[in-house]
Amino acid sequence: MSAFYGQTHRALQEEHGTRRMADRLEELAHGEFDPIERGFIEGVSMFFLSTVDDRGRPTVSYKGGAPGFVRVVGPSELAFPSYDGNGMFLSLGNISAHPQVGLLFIDFEHPHRVRVQGAARVLRDDPMMPEFPGAKLIVRVEAEQIFVNCGRYIHKVQGRTLSPHVPDAQGHQPFPTWKRLDLFTGSRSERDERRVAEAGGEMSLEQYPGEDPG
Repeated sequence: MSAFYGQTHRALQEEHGTRRMADRLEELAHGEFDPIERGFIEGVSMFFLSTVDDRGRPTVSYKGGAPGFVRVVGPSELAFPSYDGNGMFLSLGNISAHPQVGLLFIDFEHPHRVRVQGAARVLRDDPMMPEFPGAKLIVRVEAEQIFVNCGRYIHKVQGRTLSPHVPDAQGHQPFPTWKRLDLFTGSRSERDERRVAEAGGEMSLEQYPGEDPG
């Protein structure tokens, strides 16, 4: 039995003559982070998170923060904060229903990527909360398979400028301009309504300048 492959995978591997290579790659997958993987993961400023909802529909989301916002906290465990977002809680709601997740970490400067598959949980009173100013929740992932993927199709992106919306050391971040759009009239919280008024009121989609507060 394979932990990775089912009949459809095997059929394609046989068709294209890649079964032996696929088997070798599965052999190289492991359940604990090695020092190189730990350094790589803890140095990223972004990753992609895949989850599945209670109807079996997949969602992939982008997660970003300052380098170090993802921590390897055990031989097979990593943790990351959930910052203020759009309020949909698609990923975290999915995790609460179905814990199986996939994480993809990419280095766009020196093409390289690491994939992690495992089980996640969402924590409201995690002891790491104070270490992530601005965090609303903490997500911990127990890795089941960790493996490196071919990086040859990763496009290089020059520079490592962080988004100005990453919370600072006190957890402060600029108010998102998209919340001022008149598309959201009547749907904002009372706090956000006050922030919109302080920022100059609503704007139309045509007036929207993007999310660079500078």
